[in-house]
Amino acid sequence: MAKAKEKNEIFEWIKALVIAILLAAIIRYFFFAPILVDGLSMMPTLKDQDRMVVNKISYKIGEPERFDIVVFHATEEKDYIKRVIGLPGDTIEYKDDTLYINGTAYDEPYLAEYKQQVIDGPLTEPFTLEEITGEATVPEGEVFVMGDNRRYSKDSRHIGTVKMSEILGKTSLVYWPFEDFGLVE
Repeated sequence: MAKAKEKNEIFEWIKALVIAILLAAIIRYFFFAPILVDGLSMMPTLKDQDRMVVNKISYKIGEPERFDIVVFHATEEKDYIKRVIGLPGDTIEYKDDTLYINGTAYDEPYLAEYKQQVIDGPLTEPFTLEEITGEATVPEGEVFVMGDNRRYSKDSRHIGTVKMSEILGKTSLVYWPFEDFGLVE
């Protein structure tokens, strides 16, 4: 009788472990996943080696919003973290270190501190979307993304617009290092 009870208890533990592993896999694949910031392209907002949570639900529900920080498949083996600047149908221009979307100047408060530190020219070199991509507007189903560290970011100025289907999700929560724990904008 004791052996049967012992086997049943082992079976219950194994069943609980399998369920826990399955739930963790489902949550990670469909809802939330950890990601490591690899590089300096999002400085000063994000630092190299920051660990973040990607909210995959956000883009299953709707499209990205301007200035969201998103994670997307850039290559087969690499995901990038960048900020959404242009949405489908937008015209994009940078002139005198100011962002113009559809002819309207936009403030980028996340760059204010960085702009003050730069003394040898603009943070963002002047360009238009058409000069970079050959398109007058951001194509349907795509976004134009840029890193906050404009001088050292490989982004839509180099890789072109990003298909929304390549976006894994939005990220705004840094969980490590602990002293940086919190939401970023």
